[in-house]
Amino acid sequence: MTTATPSHLHSAGPDLGDALSWLTDAAVARADAGLHRDPYVRDSAAPLINLASNDYLGLSTHPDVIAGAHAALDEWGTGSTSSRLVCGTTRLHADLEDELADFLGTPAALVFSSGYLANVGAITALAGRGSLIVSDTGTHASLIDGCRLSRARVVVVERGDHAAVRAALAGRTEPRALVVTDSIYSVDGEPAPIRELYAAAHDHGAALLVDEAHALGVRGPGGAGLVAECGLAGARDLVVTGVLSKSFGSQGGLVAGSAVLRDHLIDTARTFIFDTGLNPAAAGAALAALRVLRADPGYPDRLRANVIRLARRCGAPTPSAAVISLIVGDPQPAVAAAQACRDRGVLVGCFRPPSVEPGTSRLRLTVRADLDDATVDHVGDVVLESLREVGAQIR
Repeated sequence: MTTATPSHLHSAGPDLGDALSWLTDAAVARADAGLHRDPYVRDSAAPLINLASNDYLGLSTHPDVIAGAHAALDEWGTGSTSSRLVCGTTRLHADLEDELADFLGTPAALVFSSGYLANVGAITALAGRGSLIVSDTGTHASLIDGCRLSRARVVVVERGDHAAVRAALAGRTEPRALVVTDSIYSVDGEPAPIRELYAAAHDHGAALLVDEAHALGVRGPGGAGLVAECGLAGARDLVVTGVLSKSFGSQGGLVAGSAVLRDHLIDTARTFIFDTGLNPAAAGAALAALRVLRADPGYPDRLRANVIRLARRCGAPTPSAAVISLIVGDPQPAVAAAQACRDRGVLVGCFRPPSVEPGTSRLRLTVRADLDDATVDHVGDVVLESLREVGAQIR
């Protein structure tokens, strides 16, 4: 089965002029390869069972979280109105950062307007020309782009290969080095060897930056993340980044670490200095979500039970976090299976290149803590029926 080419691409094409005429050919090539993307528009009046979002704890619709956003709107209005350094920092931002730092076990935290900007800002502020960055093949695009924009020398090693990290650090000539990794890899929900990476960095005088986007609320004591689970919360020369848009059900990003790190980012991180601050409603929702999680630290356990149940229902291995990855191979059957699930009332993720390697297109199911057993079982049945309908097999 192939993905249909958008109808407008079969015409003579828009009058783009010679400089942009290549866009039409490129679009046709993507469509023929099953790589055209048409954002799905959700309708609140006819909701699907959502297993595509990263709302791991189901807090985006929690009444206390919604109330937190409303209260922030009432007090501060709809926007931060400027950079955080001009007048875009509110008491709400400060309270959120203080409570995030306490939750993560770090001296300080700084909130950005997205997780992407937090990662780019942190990396470019910590590494530059004359520095070395050691990254791996599983890192998120925001980490990759931060490495590229830093202008540092970048060495990429295989995912989880801490021995290769040691070798890269041992052979460096640069005075400063930064190791960069996700704690939970977003594509398949598997963990990085955080203890070993920290030891490798520490032994060679390097800092370690860990993106906890898919671990906060999912792993660690009370959902404090994989770094905390490894006993490294607040460790020296360790930087934690994360998001407020997944388990916290809101929007925004964060960087946590030492007080001197926070000061450095405020003075040097371009994605903080030159960006409008996180809007008050998102800050209020995130703060309310954090308080809900801290008041009920059983959320990660309920999430874990649902992950185990759904993985068994789908006949898949149980992952280490909240992502179940069902590899089918080529993009076309993955797209068709995702559409078949949607037709049955279940929204699932469909990951294709460049999000994953060629030949590993997949359905990506992100489990939530707020699903009951009957819903989890129904989702598993729908996924298997949809795969059978389009003739796709899980590899």
